[in-house]
Amino acid sequence: MTIEDLKTRLRHRIQTQGPISIADYMASCLTDPTAGYYTTRDPFGQKGDFITAPEVSQMFGELIGAFFLQAYERMGSPDHFQLVELGPGRGTLMADLLRMASLRPKFINAANLTLVEMSLKLQKIQTKTLSKSPLRPGFAEQFDQVADGPVLLIANEFFDALPIHQFVKTPNGWVERMVGLNETGDLAFGLGTGRLSDRDIPATALGAADGAILETQPASNAIAEAIGHRIKEHGGAALFIDYGYLKSAPGDTLQAIRKHAFDDVLANPGKADITAHVNFGALASACHQAGSIFCPPLEQGEFLLRLGLLERAGVLGNGKSHKQQETIRNDVERLAAPDKMGQLFKVLAVSDTSAPLAPFDPATQGKQ
Repeated sequence: MTIEDLKTRLRHRIQTQGPISIADYMASCLTDPTAGYYTTRDPFGQKGDFITAPEVSQMFGELIGAFFLQAYERMGSPDHFQLVELGPGRGTLMADLLRMASLRPKFINAANLTLVEMSLKLQKIQTKTLSKSPLRPGFAEQFDQVADGPVLLIANEFFDALPIHQFVKTPNGWVERMVGLNETGDLAFGLGTGRLSDRDIPATALGAADGAILETQPASNAIAEAIGHRIKEHGGAALFIDYGYLKSAPGDTLQAIRKHAFDDVLANPGKADITAHVNFGALASACHQAGSIFCPPLEQGEFLLRLGLLERAGVLGNGKSHKQQETIRNDVERLAAPDKMGQLFKVLAVSDTSAPLAPFDPATQGKQ
């Protein structure tokens, strides 16, 4: 099977078995073994379909490294712990993180690095990227395969690619949105028979007009709960960074990106990245229910600036040419400016203790 025939297979599946959920459609498009977007290609960077923060500047990963160095010390600097990244892309973030972490040899000596990545193609790229780093990665397909022990975990632009469900407000309640076939036999959105339980309807959706869309993310919440439980039982901290919103509310955030531009979600299954905005309030609740402590999310710009983005940019630019300094300034703006990545992207921290976790406000830790 090839990428080109995934749409044909999806149409045949719907024709013979009936419409599929948005979640099933996303899973097929992104992780189909022979034609999935992430299983068959390297989508990152200028030559791919989108650029993530680590690809913008080394400063991003370095500041994440600084965050984990202080988190490690706050854990009591254990002799052994699991350093984990979910969806590590090309391995760029981890390479930059480890360069900063190398300032503390004990951190490096204690860490066991595991990258949670199901794509063999990306595993090879990640291994090459990290070939000169102080740690060699091991790989797992799922988080629950990571070895026991305290954990420091980073998930950057990971949850946005996990399948979501969508429900549409109708006179008969919230009905699940499905992918079916139109009169010409092409993929099209429609309504199924599944309904959203009354107890799962957020207060912000009460009184919504007919046609409004509400999204749920059970797959993301389940992983967040597993991470929260792991941290509660074994100790550690996790950092979730993604584009998203803070509370459940009606809205359609399903989107496709292809060649750095928006694409029709149903037009090119397997050839475009399909994502949805992340509900950070739901992630925090899932971690909290598992018994871990969370810090109310910060916007990415504020998070990076508090960690010393401007100071790090100054160090990098010192003695460089005007052109190089201008590039660094542009990178800072792209990472932190409200009209770039700074406001849309949120950062959620989870830990095993209410002790201060910079740069988050310790007075708000563990509170909704």
